[in-house]
Amino acid sequence: MSDIEKVKQLREATGAGFKDCNLAIKESNGDLDKAVEILRIKGISKASKKMSREAKEGVVAISGDNKKTSIIEVNCETDFVAKNENFISFVKELSDLNNEKNSNIEELNNTLMQNGKSVNDNLVALIAKIGEKITIGKTKTISNNSSTNFQYLHTVVKDNLGKLAVVVSLETKDISDTVKNFGKQLSMHIAASNPLALEANLIDKEILDKEQELVNEELKNSGKPDEIAKKISLGKMNKFKEENALMTQAWVMEPKKKVKDIIKELSIHDLKIREFSRIKIGE
Repeated sequence: MSDIEKVKQLREATGAGFKDCNLAIKESNGDLDKAVEILRIKGISKASKKMSREAKEGVVAISGDNKKTSIIEVNCETDFVAKNENFISFVKELSDLNNEKNSNIEELNNTLMQNGKSVNDNLVALIAKIGEKITIGKTKTISNNSSTNFQYLHTVVKDNLGKLAVVVSLETKDISDTVKNFGKQLSMHIAASNPLALEANLIDKEILDKEQELVNEELKNSGKPDEIAKKISLGKMNKFKEENALMTQAWVMEPKKKVKDIIKELSIHDLKIREFSRIKIGE
């Protein structure tokens, strides 16, 4: 086999460029297996250099069924790469594996993919091939035996891949169309309203402390007496909690009512929201 034929075969096998393949063939004295290893090592070197760049584009993928559903975010640098077939194929397989591994990133990185190589090795190879920083971002698996999961995917790129994904888990013995319709609408509401927690008392303390700082800073130079400033501060914080807790948010489809009012109107005594997850690309 001539060197040109070996270069062609190496390109088909690795997806690397002509120049890199040609140099690898020469460096390995025509040994294809060694050439592949040389490219792999160089790929890791190239990948490490790319990891210092920003990656805020990409896709979010959903996998699983209505009992166990997982979301995974995979970032890249440009929207062009987010639509690349190699990138999409990698994310689709990764998404299924993420559901199997219950969003355990350490286990996921070491899991073998269909080509017999680990997720981490495939990620490095993909970075070298595509030429952009690619990272695995947020992940979440929701699995409850007594509840049913509903999902929503916004700005669909392809199949189960989009730019924003929501999974919400409803607990009830009722399996009517009313519950199914509410589950679908609720997932869309969460996508639009981005609640921070189910109830106000479950909002992360760090978030509340940060908001309190902003409110204090706003009122510091207002010239208002301390007592009035404290009342205004309390009112602003209560409003922040109300607007960011799912149960007290204005229902997107009927803003004069809150989410808790809609649940009450359904009159399904055992219906409750168990948990939810919302992941938006680059957020």
